[in-house]
Amino acid sequence: MEGKPMPTRTATCACGQLRVICEGEPPRVVLCDCTQCQKRTGSVYGVSAYFERGQVRTEGAYKRFRRSSDAGRYMETAFCQECGSTVFWELEMAPGRIGVAAGAFADPDFPAPHVAVWTENKYRWVPLPDGVPTRPKQT
Repeated sequence: MEGKPMPTRTATCACGQLRVICEGEPPRVVLCDCTQCQKRTGSVYGVSAYFERGQVRTEGAYKRFRRSSDAGRYMETAFCQECGSTVFWELEMAPGRIGVAAGAFADPDFPAPHVAVWTENKYRWVPLPDGVPTRPKQT
């Protein structure tokens, strides 16, 4: 019996110059309400798909920016040098994994978040998805 082929998903920046090709399902999808994700996305939260480093390859030029997370650890984002879109990142607290902006896949069938974190920073008027467990802080 043949197994189901692993999906390949491609996330891109707004101009398409930076591409992140991901093999297989993301082991973890997180909706994050921390202030750094709010600033990174320019929205009220960020949705991150985390893949093992071996599942991910990049194409195109990018720059990196390192900053402290709300938990006090580093987060190093990678963004397109042309359009400025942040497409992927690495977190000190998740060595060996690459976070990819779920919205950069532009796929309405992308897997839903497994958990919502830093919910104490959630904008009061934004509902959380039904059935997604919450954790106030990611320590």
